[in-house]
Amino acid sequence: MNILILGCGWIGEAFAAKLCAEGHRVYATTTKEEKYQRLKDAGIFAILCDFDQPVNPSDFPQEVDYVLNSVPAIRRLSAEQIQQRFARVVEVLGNTSYRKHIFLSSIGIYPDIDGVFDEESTILTDSNLALAEEYMRVLPHTIIYRLGGLFGENRVLAKYFENKICAIGQQLANFIHLRDVLEILDQGFKKLPVGEFYNIVTPEHPLKKEVVLSSAQKYGFALPVSFDKQADFQKTVSGRKVENALQYTFLYPSPLDF
Repeated sequence: MNILILGCGWIGEAFAAKLCAEGHRVYATTTKEEKYQRLKDAGIFAILCDFDQPVNPSDFPQEVDYVLNSVPAIRRLSAEQIQQRFARVVEVLGNTSYRKHIFLSSIGIYPDIDGVFDEESTILTDSNLALAEEYMRVLPHTIIYRLGGLFGENRVLAKYFENKICAIGQQLANFIHLRDVLEILDQGFKKLPVGEFYNIVTPEHPLKKEVVLSSAQKYGFALPVSFDKQADFQKTVSGRKVENALQYTFLYPSPLDF
């Protein structure tokens, strides 16, 4: 199997390592010289590419089985910059033959208000995420994953609040563990129909305060100085659609398990 990874960040590099270990051929883009060399040393066909600059489609493979697209729709970029960035992704993939393309978006596309959000819910249509999704939906054979907050390995929620005030403690956790992301990517390429959206989050949604306390105890981080007691929105993002479509059993069904 051949796979092209666009924007080889934290998830992309972990997925590339998994595929290489299974004997697959992996192509991956990065904007950084240091990572370019690291990817090459790991047996990955690395491509130096910045989608904020003109691209040369001939630098990319003409045919692969699958494309994992984790080029980010960064909030601080202007709409024009997002359009240029993803127009270049379209240019590259328009010259590459592939069977399936998964674009990694975010549950940040849903508003921060009370409610349960599934794939049919109203999104923030004026957001960079929505604009990026609009561009990626033009591409054939596309699936969009809207990822929850990403944790696993050295990403531990308690670490970010050591000896600090935690102002998000009363919010519900809409998180996902890296290992589950990798499994759902692998199964999604093999089994999921194209043209669909999927929220990728754990089935359970404890308060973030509970996750901070649990992960602090588990990994030895200092507790926050205090938790903000102020009432906050209660937003729950449902991942039931992908769970049912794949008949998937989560490795980490709750953020308290991370």
